[in-house]
Amino acid sequence: MREGPLSIGADFDGILAAARAGAPWAFERLYADLAPVVGGYARLQGSTEPEDVTSEVFLGVFAGLSSFTGSEQQFRSWVFTIAYRRVTDERRRRSRRPVTMDADLEIVEKVGGDAEQDALAELGRRRVHELCAGLSDDQREVVLLRILADLSVEEVAGIVGKSAGAVKALQRRGLNALRRQLDREGVSA
Repeated sequence: MREGPLSIGADFDGILAAARAGAPWAFERLYADLAPVVGGYARLQGSTEPEDVTSEVFLGVFAGLSSFTGSEQQFRSWVFTIAYRRVTDERRRRSRRPVTMDADLEIVEKVGGDAEQDALAELGRRRVHELCAGLSDDQREVVLLRILADLSVEEVAGIVGKSAGAVKALQRRGLNALRRQLDREGVSA
């Protein structure tokens, strides 16, 4: 199993068992571990309501928890399979009923904090969105699932319904596109 900054680690089996038994603290721990990454994934996929998508994902996760078996990495893959489907569902809904949103309104509604730090964070988020927007939908999907969700090529292939070779090619093309964009801008990658 890959250990990373969002990994529960050795406590995973105990936390999973407690969540299955209905322990609120265990639900909170599973949510706290993956919700920020799921929310970031939804946001970078263009979700207009990433918090809602994240909530829908975890409603699905917690409802299906009793049927899940596997390791922490398999759990992570399962969560992102649900996230992929929720983001796809939102895209379909949006294509049938386009939603307009004033992006600046979100910034105005934020309260408190360090203004300089908040402004720099917002600029960073916008930059990541711009870079991701330059990728094809398939490339963005694969790059985000591989890097942000920390899933293997095989796990991503299973989620998006493509072969492992196709996932590797999409990842390579996506990363090359990002590298070319950064090179054009004079940013070292």
